[in-house]
Amino acid sequence: MKIMIPTASSKSVGLRAIVNKSQVQEVIAILEDRTSEIGTQTWNRRYRDYMDKIKTGSVHEVATVLRDLFLLSIDKDLSYGERKMLDTAKNLLVKELSLAQDVDEAKISQKIETIFS
Repeated sequence: MKIMIPTASSKSVGLRAIVNKSQVQEVIAILEDRTSEIGTQTWNRRYRDYMDKIKTGSVHEVATVLRDLFLLSIDKDLSYGERKMLDTAKNLLVKELSLAQDVDEAKISQKIETIFS
């Protein structure tokens, strides 16, 4: 099978390269940052804001969403949509970081779990 990708319009459709190793460290720093404040927005407003961040395709924004939702889950129960988004953000990060570091996804998942434990 041959897959063809129009590279001329790749930026406009959100296609980007996998993050490099220095960017992986930035993502880890975002996940470890506990100084972030969660606003007092309603869950559906937060959901829309987080969904917008995920749709940007930025690994840094996805890491921010994962961190914020995890910190929020410590204080209160997440809504079904927020729990699903937490899983989505984690899966996106695990896949990208495992590709960037050429490491098994299970190891990355375990590392993320360790950061949040």
